[in-house]
Amino acid sequence: MGQQKIYAALDIGSSAVKVLIGEIGNGQLHVIGEGKAHSNGVKKSAIVDIEATVQSIKRAVENAERMTDLKIDEVILGIPANQVALQAAKGVVAVNSENKEISDDDLHRVMDSAQVMSIPPDRELINLIPRQFIVDSLTEIKDPRGMIGVRLEVDATLITTSRTLSHNLIRCVERAGLTIREIVLQPLAGGRLALTDDELNQGTAYIDIGGGSTTVAVFEDGLLKHTAVVPVGGDHVTKDLSIVLKTTTDEAERIKYQYGHAYFEEASDTELFDVTIAGADSKDQYSQKYIAEIIGFRLEELFEMVLDELGRMGIQDLPGGIVLTGGMAKLEGIAQLAHQIVQTRVRVYAPDYIGVRDPSYTTAVGLIHYFAEEEAFYGDSSATEQIDYGNNPYDGEEDTWDSNSEYEDEVEATREKKPDVKAKVKNFFTRMFE
Repeated sequence: MGQQKIYAALDIGSSAVKVLIGEIGNGQLHVIGEGKAHSNGVKKSAIVDIEATVQSIKRAVENAERMTDLKIDEVILGIPANQVALQAAKGVVAVNSENKEISDDDLHRVMDSAQVMSIPPDRELINLIPRQFIVDSLTEIKDPRGMIGVRLEVDATLITTSRTLSHNLIRCVERAGLTIREIVLQPLAGGRLALTDDELNQGTAYIDIGGGSTTVAVFEDGLLKHTAVVPVGGDHVTKDLSIVLKTTTDEAERIKYQYGHAYFEEASDTELFDVTIAGADSKDQYSQKYIAEIIGFRLEELFEMVLDELGRMGIQDLPGGIVLTGGMAKLEGIAQLAHQIVQTRVRVYAPDYIGVRDPSYTTAVGLIHYFAEEEAFYGDSSATEQIDYGNNPYDGEEDTWDSNSEYEDEVEATREKKPDVKAKVKNFFTRMFE
């Protein structure tokens, strides 16, 4: 019997805070409990209210502890992709041992050497991902340990984020009484879980539709190549329904998932349901096709924005297609709508574990999977665990890095040139109020 290890993942989103407790033994993950709480204090994946976020984390932790009768002290924390940058890095060391066999120590030293780069003072290093190891002149090595050589190199990717964003997130977790075991980029963890080996290698877009925003990540050759965030998510659909149906946000959220359909052509015109009018005792009746038009307009805008981001990344083809996940991905018809707009293969992913068979849990499950794999590869003295999250060197020289914030002006300009979707939405709402 292999040793059982318990892990807890913390996924702080704009709509919900989720805590997932998993047990790994013999290479298999068993979900043993989860806790969820409404997210207060987070907007578009950024902390806007420290105390409200702390209380949301505490409630989610308490719910998970109550379910499992376990005490949660440390968590694997997911960092959102907004303001994330990917930067190439290289490390080189001489093999230490007398017989020139590469050991764990050599692996850790070369990973450490790849971190010795200047990072601007407003950036924070969160993950270091090896692309390949090189032993003397032999390239494309996945694990160099046990090989014989004189010189060990690593080509890696540094993942950095805004120091303000990461420090506020970390402060919330610590004020909730938790220790951070590891920090992992959310789409990196979720994508590694949701995508097949072929999809990871061929070139695939992993799209996580959250509450306040949507994360787009592109994987190719087994590696994360690009990531970006678009400021539209499931909460915007809920707000649209609330306005048009003249009902409360909670009622709109319930209707969205219970009766909603994303693809107008396949929605039912005969399936009717009652909607309670906000501030009144009366109810109105609507069909699924009616709300499918509302939902479809907003999701069409979302997928158009995703295409814009893929274009900015220089992505012209996605042989692996698109994989949708996140809370909105469980909406009926969303894959058909996405396929119609992006014109490539689309599938929806949900974790296959009892209790969390829902796309909204992809990130939380992915965090546990990712950290367990990293721990198995590097051992307890993981190179990623040696990252100093509070003291990155900076030599004052300019570095080139691919921050999403650079593109804000360009994004707005592009949207102004493409009014068709917004115009349709505006016309639709105008008709609703006539």
